[in-house]
Amino acid sequence: MTLTVYPAVDIRGGRAVRLARGQVDEETVYDDDPVAAALRFAEAGAQWLHVVDLDAAFAGRPRNRRVIADIVDATGVRVQASGGIRSMADVDESLGYGASRVVIGTMALEEPSFVAAAVAEHGDRVAVALDAEGTRLRARGWTTDAGDLFAALHHFTLLGVARFVSTDVARDGMLRGPNVARLRDVAESTTARVTASGGVSSLGDLRALATAHERVDAAIVGKALYAGRFTLPEALAAVAGHTT
Repeated sequence: MTLTVYPAVDIRGGRAVRLARGQVDEETVYDDDPVAAALRFAEAGAQWLHVVDLDAAFAGRPRNRRVIADIVDATGVRVQASGGIRSMADVDESLGYGASRVVIGTMALEEPSFVAAAVAEHGDRVAVALDAEGTRLRARGWTTDAGDLFAALHHFTLLGVARFVSTDVARDGMLRGPNVARLRDVAESTTARVTASGGVSSLGDLRALATAHERVDAAIVGKALYAGRFTLPEALAAVAGHTT
């Protein structure tokens, strides 16, 4: 299976931005129009986009959800939606706007029963975000401790979660390379698929992820693309010859 590359479109204040380690005071604006950013990725060959409502992630209230519909309409690309998913209504709304998958973060850690209900209703269209610093999970925009990574991984696997998005908080937006060793540990601890997030800085990093583990089958790439470390066609070509 070839690694799927998900270009990230993180939206804050109506603009496409990137944060360093999730800190709002370390924001770089890359485009005043997130739909235009998404369209460029689609035209470059993206099959999936990872769209994050950062305003909702920090405030707990959706502010950019309708942008999902605009991106889907403009690009025809599948969208994985994340940020501020706090209720079943949020899940339903995101899917209703056209998202192919919804990622639950904070509420998964604070109310695991919500995940069980969402998975029962929507199956593999629901993923769980496990954002960790070391082995400690972080929630509410990475501002609070939320327990042990591997304990949560075990619990959610038993609940039937089909995919985890595993982010190394310390590396996100820092262009320091992904934590491949921890991703292997995560993949070994579940039967679910794992999407790698955080730290990708080079084509070599993508090749390393493409051969990391059979269950690591996707990678979210943000800052490296926006900063011009490589292009999306180069990324897709780099992983095309590598299978897990």
